Amino acid sequence: MDDSEREQALLSALTTEHYALESARAGTIAEATGRATIFLSVLSAGLIGLGFVATNETLVRPYLGAVLPTLLVVGLLTFLRLVETTVENALDLRRIQRIRAYYHHRFASEHDFFSDAVTDEGTMRSAWKLVGIKRGWWEFLLTTAALVGAVNAVLLGLGVALLAGLAGVEHVLAIPAGVVAALVAFAAQFVYILRTAAVEPL
Repeated sequence: MDDSEREQALLSALTTEHYALESARAGTIAEATGRATIFLSVLSAGLIGLGFVATNETLVRPYLGAVLPTLLVVGLLTFLRLVETTVENALDLRRIQRIRAYYHHRFASEHDFFSDAVTDEGTMRSAWKLVGIKRGWWEFLLTTAALVGAVNAVLLGLGVALLAGLAGVEHVLAIPAGVVAALVAFAAQFVYILRTAAVEPL
């Protein structure tokens, strides 16, 4: 195989890989949306059910005892998978950016085609900048994983406050305990997002 044939084979492979990566990104985004929708639907159903039993003291406690742990488990599993899809999406985007940078260097350096994939010095531009994002820890607050993590934290805080109330703790102390638990839970989940996302520099 001569250089021309090798170049053509490489271009064909890169084009196929580019298409496959775009399809993978679409799949991870669709999965993240679907999982978040399922979780929020389960949460909504739980709140609607709570509205029906809220006036019955004999039912409301068993109901919350069954529903809150279920929501927390579903929420935690959803959160963990959403973090994975966030990383997968970022990795796919970075690989696409490398392919686009190759297109620019090899075939379109005299034109503006794919020029957003490289810097003025010719090196590959950050994948985040491809979609208009300035990388920083605060950007992860805008992810679907952080959204679900916030809901999980509120549910955990509610559970702590309710348990404290059942244990005889006064409301003036039970509510702050729930707030502190919620803040700690969200901080722990957010740190997990940052550490997981940091395994791949973008």
